[in-house]
Amino acid sequence: MRPSTYGAVVSAVSFCRVGDAPGTATRPADGSASLRGRHGLLLTLLAGQLMANVDSSIVNVGIPALRADLHTDGAQTELIVGVYILFYALLLPAGARLGGMRGYRSAYILGVLMFTASSLVCGLAPSAPVLILARAVQGASAALMVPQILTGIQLAFTGAARTRALGLYAVTLSAGAVLGQILGGLLVSADLVGLSWRPAFLVNVPIGVALVLASRRLLPPGGHREAGRLDVRGMTVLAVAMVLFVCPLVFGREQGWPPWSWLSLLAGGPAFLVFVRLERAVAARGHRPFVNLDVLRAPAVAWGLICVAAGQTTYVAMMFTLPLHLQSGQGVSALWSGTVFATWAALFGVAGVYWRKIPASAWHLASPSGYGLLAVAYAAIALAVAGGLSGPAALMPLLGLGGLGLGLGFLPLVSAFTDSVSRDQSADLSGMISTVLQLSGVVGVATFGTLYLALAAPAAAPAAAAYPFTVTSTAFAAVAAFATVAAALSMRGRFPAVPRR
Repeated sequence: MRPSTYGAVVSAVSFCRVGDAPGTATRPADGSASLRGRHGLLLTLLAGQLMANVDSSIVNVGIPALRADLHTDGAQTELIVGVYILFYALLLPAGARLGGMRGYRSAYILGVLMFTASSLVCGLAPSAPVLILARAVQGASAALMVPQILTGIQLAFTGAARTRALGLYAVTLSAGAVLGQILGGLLVSADLVGLSWRPAFLVNVPIGVALVLASRRLLPPGGHREAGRLDVRGMTVLAVAMVLFVCPLVFGREQGWPPWSWLSLLAGGPAFLVFVRLERAVAARGHRPFVNLDVLRAPAVAWGLICVAAGQTTYVAMMFTLPLHLQSGQGVSALWSGTVFATWAALFGVAGVYWRKIPASAWHLASPSGYGLLAVAYAAIALAVAGGLSGPAALMPLLGLGGLGLGLGFLPLVSAFTDSVSRDQSADLSGMISTVLQLSGVVGVATFGTLYLALAAPAAAPAAAAYPFTVTSTAFAAVAAFATVAAALSMRGRFPAVPRR
């Protein structure tokens, strides 16, 4: 896989094994399929990936309008964003497993149907609880839909055609989240027929219907199906552990940190330990666990995942808090608050394409340097906001610096600890990276979102409104500095004279 694509692909491969049968991933699903038909198949699959990625962030810029319309409190606001990511993360491995057991075509179509229906409910939601429930179903639908996309690419393409398809897949992944911010800003600012934030969800309905029709026509039926069972117990215990940890962070501040919130946080640790013991017991019996913990035996992987988690918490939390700061605190339009992230996406993509141009002897320094640059960018954003420079023109260059840093940090790191595991563990590692990225996003919104909302005063003057985001950005910088140390520990001894590809 080309270095410009593997980082993005491995971050979302989602336990996609394509049947675990030798050779099944190298044969086109339909040998008689025309080139035009395979191009249509690829477009159909990538459109589903784009829809899922866009929806993970499209709501961020509509939050101020949504809060005013539905009268949501801080906890409900965090849940509207976080519950989608939580269900997406928890059910990704299950979605991949179900696709292998039932066939990727059927799983993809069902996922798109569920996603379309839940988007309609989101757009018509009369209250915050209904919207939160619909967002949870959206996340579960995305978890069923997304793993089938890479399976379809692996089955339909070979050789150079697969490389090109994976390149387009990587572009879709990197562009989706920021496109969601921009599209959300456009739709909210347009206030189509007085619907305010609702078109941000309703736009999925015609797209989803078109995808279902195209999928039935273009995706080949049949194909290899896996035997075996889904580790439901492991999935359930992990879900309980995450709920015990996330719920007090989301609801505790609104309720004055009652005793139950502290008890829940304390119970989260033992629940994660139960999950670890359960997964090891499943693996010892020769079955496939929900998460294969054996990949953590390599120190490079363990420190690498800690680093990835730290960086992801800051990134997702920034995409949640910055639009709130710009719109509620500075009076910036929804369109501008979404567009401000464009430089981040652009320079993250530049890092993905060009990081291998760095001399091989310095590759072990690329990741720590990238996360260090990310920490500097967050610190510079905090200083700029504190100094009254909160406009898009001032922030866009600094956000671009952050995107470049995250790209330089993340991509070499993934390459390093992917090479630290055996070939038969690569799919498990890919699934673990994907799950860690998503769950880290939930934790980021819950922790940093709570910090920002606790400091933000309603209707504060612009000068006073700068304080909450200054503090939050400073916290981002501290976490990114920790990620720099974790990256250095992960990269020790990595990349010994690797030839340039």
